[in-house]
Formats: sequence, structure tokens, C-alpha cells
Amino acid sequence: MAQKSSPRNPARGGKPSSRLTAIISTVVGVLVLAAFVLQQLGVIDLEFGESGTEPQSSPESSSSDVDQARQRLEEIRVEEENDSPGYDRALFPHWDSGVQDNCSTRQVVLLRDGEDVQTNDKCQPVSGSWHSPYDGETFTDAQDIDIDHMVALKEGWRSGAHAWSTEERQEFANDLDSSQLWAVSASTNRAKGDADPANWLPPLESSHCDYVVSWIEVKHKWDLTADPEEETALREVLDGC
Repeated sequence: MAQKSSPRNPARGGKPSSRLTAIISTVVGVLVLAAFVLQQLGVIDLEFGESGTEPQSSPESSSSDVDQARQRLEEIRVEEENDSPGYDRALFPHWDSGVQDNCSTRQVVLLRDGEDVQTNDKCQPVSGSWHSPYDGETFTDAQDIDIDHMVALKEGWRSGAHAWSTEERQEFANDLDSSQLWAVSASTNRAKGDADPANWLPPLESSHCDYVVSWIEVKHKWDLTADPEEETALREVLDGC
């Protein structure tokens, strides 16, 4: 009598081909996940051919802030500067006191832009650290930090502020609601002086896009003009963002 073949022991699993497929699927899934993680960390750069998805453009070139800056630049009047006589920093009262609690405008910016800042009972920072976006340096003494007016007071004067009231100039000099006030190294602030982007940009090239976006925001908000060389410089930087 012919012997019947015994059925496969269920305890040993299903068909060999099914088990192999499951193993391959698992390995592929792990590899895909690992590649995704490495891409996010910047270790590898995944690119695809014509049949795949095109790589996304850089964050700078697709930034809505940059797009908005381009639009705002179109709305800024381009005129030669009007360097009216009579400029004086005193015409722009700045570092208002009591802006927040008992803090001056300068102290508010130091608190806003610093890390782990501790203050005394007069709101003066006594410890903390500040990263200067213009040169990439970090400081632990607030005395090494200047508060830069993105659009310098004299540049504002030449661009239209000479016709403002003292109250308007005071608001401009203490503007905490735009990108007008930056905590930066004293050396870069003093190197900048009252120059516009046609004559000075931060030494840290990676900060140029943020710098001109902020410059344009301030000039647009305060309805200040740009001279032709300044406008050209702004467009050139934006073209590289």
C-alpha cells in the first residue's frame, strides 16, 4: 500500500516562498526608513530621475519671506537720497524706558535675543549669552553687544525721516514690532555705521538673505525710499536666496 505523504507541520510556518517574501519586505522597509532618516539629517541627498519626484528647492529659494520681500521691494519708491542738513541722533529719541515692566528698549532686545539671560532689579542683564547673526560670534557679556538699527537712524533720515515729527522718529528708533532692532556684536555694528546694503553687508555671508529681507521689511513698513544703488544690491542678494 502506498504511504500517504504527511501534511506540513503548521508549527514550521507557511510556504517557504511566502516566508521569504515577508523577510524581503521587512528588509526593504528598514532600508527605506534608514535612507529617509539619513536624508533628514543631511547625511545623504536623495535625487530622482525624470520618472521620479524632483528634489525640492532649497528653503531659502522657496521661502515665503523672500517672496514677500520681492513683492515689498516693488512697492518701495526708488529715489536719490535726500540728505537734508540738520541730522542729529537726538532727533530720534531711543531706548525708551519702561517699555516692558521696568525695561528699556535696549534691555528688551537683549532679553529677547539672548539665551538664559538673568537680570538685576533694574532689568540689566548680569548673565546669559548672545549669538551675533552678523558674524556668528557668541558673547557672554552684554557690554559686548550693541543693538543695531537695521535701517540706521541717519539712513532713515536720508530716506524720508527728515520730514517726520519727533514722535514718529521716536517710534522708528524703538520699533520692536518689526525687524528693526538686532542684538549684534559691537564690532560689526560699528563697522556698518549708517551704510545701506550697497555699501555694507554682514561679514557672515549666510546671513545676507535674512539681512536684506529684514531691511526691506523695515523700509516698506515706514514708507522709506531706496536709492538706485541700494535697490540693485537688494535685488542681487534676493536673487541668490
